[in-house]
Amino acid sequence: MPLLWLGPAVALICFVVVWPTAIMVETSFQHISPDGFVKGWYGWRNFGYLFGERDLPGILLRTVIWVVAIVGFTMLISLATAQLFNEKFPGRRFARWALIAPWAASVVMTSIVFRWAFDANNGVFNVFLHDIGLLQRFNTDAADWLGNPVSAFACMIAVAIFVSIPFTTYALLAGLQAIPGDIYEAARIDGAGRWQRYVHITLPLLRPAFVVALLINVINDFNSFPIIWEMTRGGPGHLTGTTTIFMYQLKQSYIGESAAMSVINFLIIICVVAVYLRTTFRKDGAS
Repeated sequence: MPLLWLGPAVALICFVVVWPTAIMVETSFQHISPDGFVKGWYGWRNFGYLFGERDLPGILLRTVIWVVAIVGFTMLISLATAQLFNEKFPGRRFARWALIAPWAASVVMTSIVFRWAFDANNGVFNVFLHDIGLLQRFNTDAADWLGNPVSAFACMIAVAIFVSIPFTTYALLAGLQAIPGDIYEAARIDGAGRWQRYVHITLPLLRPAFVVALLINVINDFNSFPIIWEMTRGGPGHLTGTTTIFMYQLKQSYIGESAAMSVINFLIIICVVAVYLRTTFRKDGAS
């Protein structure tokens, strides 16, 4: 009877996850023409060509910066926002509803809107900076936000943070609301101040929700594709791309090498999840 109920879910996982993963690994060891014809077994040569790409070290470094910057700022901002929304203030319900908008909207649509906003000719940011006279101080009429790799990468990080904050805030808010109020009352009676209650009660009890939100953000940001692709296509060259973008670009001409990059990305995600599970089980065993 349990297998009868679990059967559809297991079948779906096998069809959607296990089978594509097996095909991906098989493809990474095959010699495939740009037209998609399999020419035979290729061994480890696709991985050799991949690690021989001169752009790969920079792409790996940018991927680390991308994930760390987005996840770090998202968690900090969301923690403060969740704490704010956990307090009672006029219009709190409306503010909570408004926060859903960036998360509910399509990431592709949001990326296109920001790409227009950062346009060098008539983007809203340049228009605003021109109206307040800031661009004139730098002797320019238009700042090419997405034409410069450094500023483009920073702009995309800001957009990714903007998109990630709503979900993370609600995840942390759920954790805050699950903390019993009696604990705070007992600490207040014992003379604990606001900061002491936050450090010794809120943060430890918020840890499960914080870790789950952290893991989901790491996975989502590592695999992020629409924001970078819609705003810069990873260019100029590969100077604003991550491993996910590089994997897609390789697919146009080097399918086997792209599959090898996919395998590397998959192994990195597995390592992140393994670290999370190991930490979780260790804490559960200690408690």
